[in-house]
This record gives sequence, structure tokens and C-alpha cells, in this order.
Amino acid sequence: MTMQENGLTTAQQQAIENLYRAFNEQNPDLLDLAVTEDWQDIPLGPGQQPGREGMRPIVAMFIAAFPDVKITIHDIFGRDGRAAVRAQITGTHRGEFFGIPATGKPIAIAIHEFHCLTEDRITHTWHLEDWFAMLNQVDAWPPR
Repeated sequence: MTMQENGLTTAQQQAIENLYRAFNEQNPDLLDLAVTEDWQDIPLGPGQQPGREGMRPIVAMFIAAFPDVKITIHDIFGRDGRAAVRAQITGTHRGEFFGIPATGKPIAIAIHEFHCLTEDRITHTWHLEDWFAMLNQVDAWPPR
């Protein structure tokens, strides 16, 4: 078991990277390499079902709303099967997103996620995204 400089094994690092690659490469099948079948995403998004299968429609929704979506990882800190990720979501709002019609405007929002991992998969994710920034960037806040 090789440990990375960030305190994670190579397999754990790859699981985390695969989670974000599912969005970047528009390939929800990468979730199979990232999260356990009963993965807990906390909190669930509006209408999101639990587990790995519940995340597939979320990936598809992001791709439809932001066809150029990219999640850039800035930092990963880990230890003892736990990891913190500081990242950024960027893209162009080209499709409806949670009831907001496409605006054609670019977005860039911060995300912070905390993961629990097995030897090679994520079991739990607690996440916080700056949705207010996104609403401001697409002129949807304050509500009209």
C-alpha cells in the first residue's frame, strides 16, 4: 500500500479523482470506480435518491445544464481513511438547472467536500457548494 504525500493511499486518491472525473469526462460510469454502491451523499440534492445509482442522474443534470462543466481539485488532505477536498466547479449555464432557465453565463463556484474511504472507494461524502455565488452569477439572486 503506497501512501501519497497527502496521507491517502494511491487507490484512495484515485477514487476521489474518479468522482470528479465522472463530471469532467461526462461519464457517470466512473462512479463505479469512485464510490461504494451504498455510498452516502450528505445532504442529498433535491430529488436525489441515495447510493451510487442516485448520483448518476445528478451527473447527467449537471452535464445538461453546464455542458462544459469542469471540477478542478485545488487541495486534497487526508489521513486514516478520511479526506478533505477543496475544489471549484466551472461551466457555462446552457440548460435549465433547478428551475433556472439557461442564461449562457459562466459560473465558478467553490466546493468543499469531506470523504470517508475504504481501501479503494468513497463510502460517505459531506459536501458544501457555494450555490449563492452561482445564483448571483446567473442573475437569479435575489429572486425576481
